[in-house]
Amino acid sequence: MIHLTAFLGLLDAVPIAPDAEQLYDASTRDGALRRSNLLRFLSLVDERRPDAVLIGEAPGWRGNTNTGIPFTSVRELSARPGLVTGHPDGDGFLAPEHPTAPWEASSASVWKALGQWERPLPFIWAISPTHPFVAGDRLTNRTPRPDEVRAGTPVAVELIRASGVETVIAIGRKAEHALAASGVEAVAVRHPAQGGAAVFAEQMAALGRG
Repeated sequence: MIHLTAFLGLLDAVPIAPDAEQLYDASTRDGALRRSNLLRFLSLVDERRPDAVLIGEAPGWRGNTNTGIPFTSVRELSARPGLVTGHPDGDGFLAPEHPTAPWEASSASVWKALGQWERPLPFIWAISPTHPFVAGDRLTNRTPRPDEVRAGTPVAVELIRASGVETVIAIGRKAEHALAASGVEAVAVRHPAQGGAAVFAEQMAALGRG
């Protein structure tokens, strides 16, 4: 069983820039929902004995910032009630009452690829766990700055360590380079955004066959 005490401690300690959002603060209503969903997701995935973890770049305002689950929008929760287990009654995830967006393109690409994944469903996380936005507009995304990536990387490394997975897959070069700087070897795949969906799907299909 995966133990998340150290992971959560590191997550809670990540500094929050003025133009970034802390997503998992349990003292807030939205933060508590996201934290509950994240812990539920990690627990359900862990029960299936995964041998891989996907590490993305940072949460997006259309997906992760609503659900708390990386690369997962409200659409995935509503369209696939048994997202992890396949159970028709669902997996017990909570949907926000007023989501900022109904879906996210990258989330759709990731879960479409995972639908063809022949190995146990992998853990999913981001190298920078806070939501970076353009100053003054929370409903935007920006690339995390180097200091934000450095601050968030230990959280990802702890998840990898605690899970004991054999394969680490970095979605995008930023995640790959940050993990390498921490001594973690990862297989890099193309990020599905900005025209990369087809290449991402091909790479994931090959990795999913083991």
